Amino acid sequence: MTNKEIAKTFQFLGDIMELHGENVFKVRSYHNAYLALRKLDAPLSDMDRTEMDAIKGVGKAIGDKIQELLTTGNMATLEKYRAMTPPGVQEILAVPGIGPKKTATIWKDLGVESVGELLYAVNENRLIELKGFGAKTQADLQQKLEYYQRSQGKFHFSALEAEALALLDSAQAALPGAPVALVGEIARCCNIVGSIDLLVGAEVLADALIAAGLSAIDGVTGQPILARTERDTPVRIFTCAPEEFGSKQFRHTTSPEFLETFLAVNPGADFRNLSTEAEVFQRAGLPLIATELRDWPGFVAAAKTGALPELLREEDIRGVIHTHTTYSDGIHSLHDMAEYAREQGYAYIGITDHSKTAVYANGLQVERVQAQWREIDDLNTAYSAAGQDFRILKGIESDILNEGGLDYEPDILAGFDFVIASVHSNLRMDEDKATRRILAAVENPFTAILGHPTGRLLLSRRGYPIDHKKIIDACAANGVAIELNANPHRLDIDWTWIPYAMEKGVRIAVNPDAHNRGGIHDIRYGVFSARKGGLTASDCLNTLSAEAFLAFANKSTL
Repeated sequence: MTNKEIAKTFQFLGDIMELHGENVFKVRSYHNAYLALRKLDAPLSDMDRTEMDAIKGVGKAIGDKIQELLTTGNMATLEKYRAMTPPGVQEILAVPGIGPKKTATIWKDLGVESVGELLYAVNENRLIELKGFGAKTQADLQQKLEYYQRSQGKFHFSALEAEALALLDSAQAALPGAPVALVGEIARCCNIVGSIDLLVGAEVLADALIAAGLSAIDGVTGQPILARTERDTPVRIFTCAPEEFGSKQFRHTTSPEFLETFLAVNPGADFRNLSTEAEVFQRAGLPLIATELRDWPGFVAAAKTGALPELLREEDIRGVIHTHTTYSDGIHSLHDMAEYAREQGYAYIGITDHSKTAVYANGLQVERVQAQWREIDDLNTAYSAAGQDFRILKGIESDILNEGGLDYEPDILAGFDFVIASVHSNLRMDEDKATRRILAAVENPFTAILGHPTGRLLLSRRGYPIDHKKIIDACAANGVAIELNANPHRLDIDWTWIPYAMEKGVRIAVNPDAHNRGGIHDIRYGVFSARKGGLTASDCLNTLSAEAFLAFANKSTL
């Protein structure tokens, strides 16, 4: 082990002991050892014990631990504390700038146990009320967490989309006249992407790549050329002759499984040296298959039989369903959320603050529910009086309790226009427990929408296992829609289950789960994911008018 590695081990030991509230003097001694060891010129591995013990800030106890590290590569004391600490909490502790005290508060007071969960909690404005936190601290923490996640090699689509589009524009400007396109996972709008992939129909020179804003270019002769953006995002650049651009674009924009199926249903066809993708599909005798659909091979057969879906578009969405306000854990007021949705051109908004069991999110007790209803009634009256065709719907995101029940008594549940039922607690369930719990909520007559069915957080939490077919079948039998939570950290239900839901006649609600006004725009990412599953406007719940939406939820109009 190098001096730096040994020093960092002591730093982490001090941090993890401080996390657990251990003796402050011991903690300080390990932090001091870190400061002393990292500055050493001579390798610790070359020192005898006399030399080692003579280092200021070391002494016998720390010297023993250094020797243990050099001999075994491990330290028993550190392993003891690692065993006491969830791996995700250790990861939070390793994020620069957070520190043991804040990590302890986040873990103990919020129950957050991973970087992804913490970033989601920040997005939901949950840290502001914690001791030692505030709006400025929360914003600073968000930047640290996003940077940390970017360094782990996988990215949420939303984190790279704007950068990818900017790179496309700058590459086109740097290579005038050459065809350029995004390809790979970013072109297919995958939920998670590993890099920005670019195809250029020209011989690429390093100067052109630098002009496009790239750096750390790993040669310009291999395939692909590897580079980095100014934000250190990995980029792969494929090159080809202009006359074969369409062939290469198709090849690099499809998943391996899709490409294999496509070639299998077109035996003997020659798709080489075609300048546009349109020519590829023309040669196959197929309509152009949207890039979002090129992950699932089943859409090749759909194209062959003329059964390709007419995909949902963002402009098809008429209502913003699943939003939070300052009544629970949102940043903006009910009025502000409604006005912003109206200004964006939506016809209605569903206010769905957290229910009373969600104490961590300031869930609404009954009297606050009733106060919110009165405010909604007053705002709707004002909209009507002003001749504005916009409506606020009274919703709730009700916690699915441990045995599958919903929050509130039936008389309160009956007062909502619609209920989204979601699991937020006791997430460590096996498939049988999770499925039974959700089935009970789906069968509740007040449930209109099943919220984020697996509870996953992409790049952070896998989500509890469920029997998707049983749950989708139950939704079909009970007239319940399933949410595709459009928050780019969730995108839950996974798009791969959308074809089965459509087959069973279950509507999908593309919901932003917005905790602030800007969060409403996450609908965009939900639409991308929905399109990957072939969702049509007619199978999407919130493409309906407010009246039709309320009829679906078995409620009368306002």
